[in-house]
Amino acid sequence: MVYKNIHRHLKGLPHQDQNGVVNRILVSSYNDLPYPLKPCLLYLGHYPKDWEISKNELIRLWIAEGFISPSLESKEISMEDVGEHFLEELIDRSLVQVSRQGYTGTNVKTCRVHDLLRDLCTKKAREEKLLEIIQQSSAQFDVTLVERMLRRISIHPSERKVHLKGEHPKLRSLLLPQNETLVEFCISNCKSFKFLRVLTLLKRNVEKWHVSNEIGDLLHLRYLKLECWNEMILPQSIGRLKSLYTLYIKYHTDIVIPDAVFKLERLRHIVIKRIALFGRGFRLRLGFTSKNIETLKYIMVDEQPIENNEVLRWTNIQSLGIVFTRTEYVKPILILLAKLQRLGSVSSEVLDDSNLSYLDLEPLSRCCHLSKLRLAGGIKDDPHPSCHLLNFLPPNIVKLTLFWCRMSQDPMGVLEKLCHLRILYLEGVYNGCKMMCSANGFPQLESLQMIGLEELKEWEIEKGAMPCLRRLELADVDSLGMLPEGLRFITTLQEMILTNMSSSLKERIKVIDGREGEDFYKVRHIPSIHIN
Repeated sequence: MVYKNIHRHLKGLPHQDQNGVVNRILVSSYNDLPYPLKPCLLYLGHYPKDWEISKNELIRLWIAEGFISPSLESKEISMEDVGEHFLEELIDRSLVQVSRQGYTGTNVKTCRVHDLLRDLCTKKAREEKLLEIIQQSSAQFDVTLVERMLRRISIHPSERKVHLKGEHPKLRSLLLPQNETLVEFCISNCKSFKFLRVLTLLKRNVEKWHVSNEIGDLLHLRYLKLECWNEMILPQSIGRLKSLYTLYIKYHTDIVIPDAVFKLERLRHIVIKRIALFGRGFRLRLGFTSKNIETLKYIMVDEQPIENNEVLRWTNIQSLGIVFTRTEYVKPILILLAKLQRLGSVSSEVLDDSNLSYLDLEPLSRCCHLSKLRLAGGIKDDPHPSCHLLNFLPPNIVKLTLFWCRMSQDPMGVLEKLCHLRILYLEGVYNGCKMMCSANGFPQLESLQMIGLEELKEWEIEKGAMPCLRRLELADVDSLGMLPEGLRFITTLQEMILTNMSSSLKERIKVIDGREGEDFYKVRHIPSIHIN
C-alpha cells in the first residue's frame, strides 16, 4: 500500500519536482529521529561524497565530540556500545548504508551515506550551526580561519598541502578526511585554537617531525590523529592532555614517545603503528596500568610487563597488538592474556629469528573468548610430533591471519575443523607440496587468501568442503599446476583472483577465441574471475 501511494504521489509530478519530494521525505526522516541521534547523523556530512566511513573511527569521533554522553555508560555498557547502537538505529532507519560487514558477519566495519542524504546533512548541519565544510581553492595552500566560522570545520583539500592560519578561539573540531593520498596538514599556532576537541595533523616532506610543544596547550583535546612519512618526535607537553580519549599515530621510520603519554588516565584507544607490513612496536613504560584502555596497538613486549603482571590490570582491553622481542616472552604473556575476559582480538609478531614452538603458543587454546587472531613469525616443527602444530588455536576464532610460519605440516587438517572460521589469510605459511581440504571442512568459511606457498604442487578439495566460500584469492603459488577439481562443487563462489600463478594453470582455465581451456569447467560457475 505504501509503495502504491508513493508511486501515485510521484507519477504526476515534473521530474525537477521529484527531487524536492524526496528531500521532503528525507527531512521528515531526520525530524523523526530521537534527539541524541540527530547530531550523529548530521556529523556524517563532513565526509566527502562516496566516502567509505570506518565504524570505529566514527564512533570515537562521536564520543570525542560529546554526542554520546558518559552518563549513558554503565558497567555492562560502554560508550562504544552506545555508539554501535546509535549507528545500528540509523542503519535500521535506512539513513546509513552498510558498506562492509565486520569479520563476524553480524556487525558493521564500514558504512556510507547516499549523496542526497549527505547533501541534506551538510545543509542541515550548517543551519543547526553544527559544522561547516571548507573546500580548499586549487590555487591556494593556505586556509584562513576567522571567528565567525562555525565551531566544527572539515577541510576538503584540493592540493597536497594545507596550511592553516588565522584565529578561531571557539573552534572545537578540525577534521581532514584522508584516503590513500596523504595531504600534508599543519598549523601555524596551536594557541589560536585552544578549545579544540578533535585534531588531525599530517607531515610528509620532513626527515624528523618534532611535533610542536604547543600541542600541550590544547587541554580539551579528546581525539588526536598524527601521521608522518618519516621519524616523529612527540613533546613532553602531550602529557598535559588529560582529556585525551583516542590517540592514533602512523609513522614510517621511528618514533619517540615521552613517558607522560602513559600517565593519561582517560585514554581508551592507543594505536601507534608503523607504515609497514612488519614493524617494531613502542615500548610500554613501567607502571602503565590503565583500567580504561580498550585498544592498545602495537606494543613491544620484554620482561617488564611479565614480572609485574601489568597485563592483568588491563581489565577492559578488547583489542591488543603485540611485538615480541624474544620468543621466551611469548608463553608468559599468553598465559596472562587468557585471563582477560573482554579480549576479543590479538595481533602477535615475533622479531626474534628463532622459531616458536607448539608449547610457546599452547596457552592460546585457553583464550576461548578470542574471535580474531593474527600471528606473524616462524613455528618450528616438533621432532617427535604428538599433535599438529596448530592445535593451539582457540575454538571460537572467526578471522585468522597467519604470516610466514613456514610449517612442513599441512595446516588445513586443523583449520578446517574451526567451525566458526569465516575469514582465513595464509601467507608463507606452508613449505609442503600437497594440501588437502576434506569433505564438510570449513563449514562457515567465506573468504580464503593463500599467498606465497611456493612449494605447493597439488591441492585437493573434496566435495562438500567450504560450502559457504564466496571469495578465493591465490597469489605467488608458483608450483601449482592446476586448480583443484573440487572447486566446481563450491557453488557459492562469487569471486576468484589469481596473481602471479603459473602460465599452465592460467591457460587451463582461459577461454581463447571461444575455445575453453581444459579446466574451464571447474570455474565456469564463478561470476567474477580476475587473472593478473
